[in-house]
Amino acid sequence: MSQLPVVAAAMPGEMDKPLISRCLVDSDGSLAEAPSEAPRVGILGSGDFARSLATRLVCSGFSVVVGSRNPKRSAGLFPNAVQVTFQEEAVSSPDVIFVAVYREHYSSLCGLSDQLTGKILVDVSNPTEQEHLRHHESNAEYLASLFPTCTVVKAFNVISAWTLQSGPRDGNRQVPVCGNQPEAKRVVSEMAHAMGFMPMDMGSLASAREVEALPLRLLPGWKVPTLLALGLFVCFYAYNFVRDVLEPYVQEGKNRFYKLPVSVVNTTLPCVAYVLLSLVYLPGVLAAALQLQRGTKYRRFPDWLDHWLQHRKQIGLLSFFCAALHALYSFCLPLRRSHRYELVNLALKQVLANKSHLWVEEEVWRMEIYLSLGVLALGTLSLLAVTSLPSIANSLNWREFNFVQSTLGFVALVLSTLHTLTYGWTRAFEESCYKFYLPPTFTLTLLVPCVVILAKGLFLLPCLSRRLARIRRGWEKGSALKFTPPTDNAPVEKTSHV
Repeated sequence: MSQLPVVAAAMPGEMDKPLISRCLVDSDGSLAEAPSEAPRVGILGSGDFARSLATRLVCSGFSVVVGSRNPKRSAGLFPNAVQVTFQEEAVSSPDVIFVAVYREHYSSLCGLSDQLTGKILVDVSNPTEQEHLRHHESNAEYLASLFPTCTVVKAFNVISAWTLQSGPRDGNRQVPVCGNQPEAKRVVSEMAHAMGFMPMDMGSLASAREVEALPLRLLPGWKVPTLLALGLFVCFYAYNFVRDVLEPYVQEGKNRFYKLPVSVVNTTLPCVAYVLLSLVYLPGVLAAALQLQRGTKYRRFPDWLDHWLQHRKQIGLLSFFCAALHALYSFCLPLRRSHRYELVNLALKQVLANKSHLWVEEEVWRMEIYLSLGVLALGTLSLLAVTSLPSIANSLNWREFNFVQSTLGFVALVLSTLHTLTYGWTRAFEESCYKFYLPPTFTLTLLVPCVVILAKGLFLLPCLSRRLARIRRGWEKGSALKFTPPTDNAPVEKTSHV
């Protein structure tokens, strides 16, 4: 197999430059011809991905030839720097050929078997979810079975046409590469690096099925947290509906169904956000309790707790999302027509009652403190959400990241608890607040957060904090190491606890 020369990789600073360089642009706005000494690469296919791939390759310093069944029709879709010709001519000179056609069209390329002998075929295709379940072999393995005299490498299937056009950014930069020939993988990896991407060796071609499954996953880490948030929202919404809408209609005949779109939703969102935030720190409390009870850190947590710990980031971001929506809904409350009618009716009642000044000092202070704590809680939660972004998290060292996510996160939970307590004030002790004998909603939301806060407070006690610190540094309950200092005849045993 002949080796394809690869251009030098772009410097980190060049990653942010426009895709089309000025030195490659003609007066008509299309790409100019690449230098004659540029490495030559072939592409089979003339679809959207093939066009974006050809443009990216040309901008990275490669000479590109595209094989099409109808070159005259496809030539106008590619830059001037790309040579568009018949498939037989396109595969004659390049040593690396990208196969940018669908799986069902692979058999149409069998007539090129003799010309493709000894060349590297880069499979960039992706199956649909139904095709992935129907076929037991990957597209790349199927392509390799059709062309046994070629070396097939799976790569670039996780990169979208838009990313190829605009340039790699952060999460879109990684390119999984797998194949049976190390030399072929090295050549394709160097090409990916030259194009500004980060190649990742995924092993042999047997891994292609796993690589092809990557684009089929739709936010896999968000499924359970999202279902949890939706479940909490439905439960709290139904509970608030019974208390705020159904109870007045049944008991007093008042129609309060107008509250469903805004008022009930705004009462539900903070409950969901508050409980989700407490669920971020509850698994840490359970894990610490397990370690204290076991006296070791070397025993694996139960699967449910392990998965819970892994989903804390997503749960925290959903908590911030619900809290932000609650803030927006709260700003919109005075804009409602019903709120204006209530203000007018209250003013009329005050006039009819001959009250010139209505001022309740306790309520004024309660609302001031309530709003202030809410703003502080949302601000702290916003800081947690921002530091969860990879670009921000990568700029922090571990101590800084741990301080924000752990210490400030617990502060956000405490502020949210104070915000909820100030909202409730003395309502939990008023009989009128127990509609249908159901307690106020805020009392239900306080259960889990108060457990977390109390448990965190217990773990700060010296007797527990020191023991937990020793366990996390490797100490185990009941374990001992035996040392035998030398003597004249026989060693004498000494015991030292780890």
